[in-house]
Amino acid sequence: MTEPQAQPAPEQTETAAHAGRQQEMPLAVVRGEPVLQIPQDLYIPPDALEVILDAFEGPLDLLLYLIRRQNLEILDIPIAEITRQYVAYIEAMQGLRFELAAEYLVMAAILAEIKSRMLLPKPVAEDGEEIDPRADLVRRLQEYERFKQAAEDIDALPRMERDTAPVAAFVADRTVVRAPPQVDLREMLLALKDVLHRADLSGHHNVRREALSVRQRMGDVLSRLGDGAFHAFESLFVEGEGRLGVVVTFLAMLELAKERLVEIVQEEPLTPIYLRSLAAPADEDGDAGLDADADAAAGDDGDAVEPVEPPPSGSAR
Repeated sequence: MTEPQAQPAPEQTETAAHAGRQQEMPLAVVRGEPVLQIPQDLYIPPDALEVILDAFEGPLDLLLYLIRRQNLEILDIPIAEITRQYVAYIEAMQGLRFELAAEYLVMAAILAEIKSRMLLPKPVAEDGEEIDPRADLVRRLQEYERFKQAAEDIDALPRMERDTAPVAAFVADRTVVRAPPQVDLREMLLALKDVLHRADLSGHHNVRREALSVRQRMGDVLSRLGDGAFHAFESLFVEGEGRLGVVVTFLAMLELAKERLVEIVQEEPLTPIYLRSLAAPADEDGDAGLDADADAAAGDDGDAVEPVEPPPSGSAR
């Protein structure tokens, strides 16, 4: 006696079918249920989706496209063939329920008129040449072609944010900032006031021609500071030169400090001010590099200034 074969349980059959559906990507999901196959009763109209790749900006653009597509010469247009293709394109657009501008229909009428005039005897101009009915259309096509080519050339040029992107780079400021002397200008002015007061007391009234220049006095000051030691501010002024000599010497000090040829230091406010030369050592002839005549003029005064000890190490600069 043959035993009946065991049938799979309904739960196992449903599980296997569900696992098979999970392996397939659904075409769509309708109301939360995946659709794996196209329904047999689904009807898609033949003209449900149509794509128009060629877009024209006007009737002349369409005519130029038809001429270029057949590699024809604008000066020798086969008006009958071009008219046939143009009318066929308009009929196709109307069949697709596209709204055509009135210019397309006007151009179709112009082509039909030119076609009919080509069949008739051509009129003769005053110079004896026959008038070509296509002349006006050819002129308009040539002018449109030039403008369109110019527009294409301009569009081919690199355009910002389309072909190129702006780039900004940070450039560090390389300007050399020269720090002013650490001595306060008010301290310099107070010291100058004292020197001017003493100059007024020791001045005389000899009438003579005073020829003093800041440049010469700069050389004089450098020659006095040539030993490299610190010299007191007041010791660099020549007694007997009066107010003019004091002003010229003070301006010479400021110019030397500006050109970093001398160093001006002061230990603390209201204390003596000292100067020291920062220039290169003078040669054997005593030329400091500015004015040899200024050095000679300074030597004639016979006022040798003795160097003083440098200020303490904690001096302000």
